[in-house]
Amino acid sequence: MITRRAALFGAAGLAAAAPILVQSAAAEAAPDVAAAPPADLSRLTRIRHELVAPPFVHPHDQVATGGPRIVEFTMDIVEKEIEVDRGAYLQAMTFNGSIPGPLMVVHQDDYVELTLRNPPSNTMEHNIDFHSATGALGGGALTHVLPGEQTVLRFRATRPGVFVYHCAPGGPVIPWHVVSGMAGAIMVLPRGGLVDHEGRPVRYDRVVYIGENEFYIPRDENGDFRRYETVAESYPDTLDVMNGLIPTHVVFNGAVGALTGDNALTANVGEKVLIIHSQANRDTRPHLIGGHGDLVWEEGKFANPPARDLETWFIRGGSAGAALYEFLQPGVYAYVNHNLIEAANLGATAHFVVEGTWNNDLMEQVQAPTPYASF
Repeated sequence: MITRRAALFGAAGLAAAAPILVQSAAAEAAPDVAAAPPADLSRLTRIRHELVAPPFVHPHDQVATGGPRIVEFTMDIVEKEIEVDRGAYLQAMTFNGSIPGPLMVVHQDDYVELTLRNPPSNTMEHNIDFHSATGALGGGALTHVLPGEQTVLRFRATRPGVFVYHCAPGGPVIPWHVVSGMAGAIMVLPRGGLVDHEGRPVRYDRVVYIGENEFYIPRDENGDFRRYETVAESYPDTLDVMNGLIPTHVVFNGAVGALTGDNALTANVGEKVLIIHSQANRDTRPHLIGGHGDLVWEEGKFANPPARDLETWFIRGGSAGAALYEFLQPGVYAYVNHNLIEAANLGATAHFVVEGTWNNDLMEQVQAPTPYASF
């Protein structure tokens, strides 16, 4: 049955968090219900995928072979301090130690079986809400784990697309967990693979996962960013900044510059790259400077025909989208949130470094800069 349990933060964080203790999401939203008989999945094949940190994605087939399978994942919850920018530190809460959490890939009608572990070194209760799942608050009501506990959730991936998952432990601390890093995405591919607007098969050569986060890091009376010893200690000051709705940072993959310089994304001319972009809390507008969205599942749902040739697309807060682009020119492409203030000043910029041969038919500098006579 679905049982009721209080949401506790763990001994280390209890004193600091005591004023904001709330009932868990399971207690708030899920009454006691009679247990259903377990599903008989004994004839299904089981496979296991080891999760990898974004922007990379674990190996997977684009087209399913055979019938539905049980796809096993194991994910640890990691509470740790991260440096968002020089001198700006966040007491982060993460899935598997990365921001965003890893991208999971399955096919429609597969069963996702996740072992979620909350190590005893953590101080908070956590859970996971899959926007791709049906029932029990996306699994959130069935996955509450205190430090030192683990749980196993299985759900059938019935809807194709890319979807957000995030922590949702209940009440006013839900947004705190999310904007502290606890969000990721799952991609549910159609069993026959992706298709374009005319139903023709589409394949990608690379897939990258970009998770956008906004952070709310408190400052002291001198305007310097504060630093905290524990997650719980950071909560009261962070709440004040969060409620002002003005982020101090808007970043891709956990930090300013996380996908630039030595960490820039790479591709070759002629390669088709599928870009998964998620934002678990607020709207964003991805744009590839010097490129386009050849096919864009703006709402992230592969049962719907993709839009074509978009310059900028819209990702709703609490959702993920997908865009396919074939790179046609070499060079550095900036991939940005096209709120350019957030891109240039707050950190929401990534780079693609593309190798290949330049095509003068697409673009050519006819004359280099030279002096000219004024009239």
